[in-house]
Amino acid sequence: MPSTFEQTMLPHLDAAYNLARWLLRHEHDAEDAVQDAFLRAWRGFERFHGSDGRGWLLTIVRNVCYTRLREARRSVPTEAFDDGVGTVPLEEANPIDWSQARSALLQRALERLAPEFREVLVLHELEGMSYRDIAAVADIPIGTVMSRLARARQKLGSELRTLSETEAAHEL
Repeated sequence: MPSTFEQTMLPHLDAAYNLARWLLRHEHDAEDAVQDAFLRAWRGFERFHGSDGRGWLLTIVRNVCYTRLREARRSVPTEAFDDGVGTVPLEEANPIDWSQARSALLQRALERLAPEFREVLVLHELEGMSYRDIAAVADIPIGTVMSRLARARQKLGSELRTLSETEAAHEL
C-alpha cells in the first residue's frame, strides 16, 4: 500500500526546518521556506517513488533556500567559494567536537560561514546524513561533499578560535 504524503514527509519536518534555518539564518524566513518546500513537495508527490522522503524533501528545501538567498541578496559578504583552493586532505580534517563547543559560540561561528559550508556541516554533523545522501541533496559529486566538509570543518574551527579569542579579550 502506498504511503500518504503525511506519512512520508512529515517525519522529516524537523530536518527540513533545521536545514532552512541554518541556510537562511532567520527563523521566520526558514519557516516560510519550509512551508513553501512542503507545498512544492505535496504538489509533486505523485513523482516521488521511494519509501524515505528525507533526501527528496531536503533537496526541495535546499533549492527553495538558495533561490531565496539569491533573490534577497541578504548574504553577508564572504570570501569567494572555490572548492579547489586550499583543500585539506581528509586525513588532516578532524571532525568538530560539537559537545565541547559552547552552543552560542558555535552558532555564531556557523553563521559566519558561507552557505555551502553551513549546508554540508548541518547535513552531515547535525542531521547525520551520509556523503552519498548529501551529494544527492546538494546535486554535487561525493568528492566535492568530502572536500567541502573538510574545508567547512577547518573554517569552523578557525571561526571558533577567532570568536573565543575575541570573547576572552572582552572578559579581561
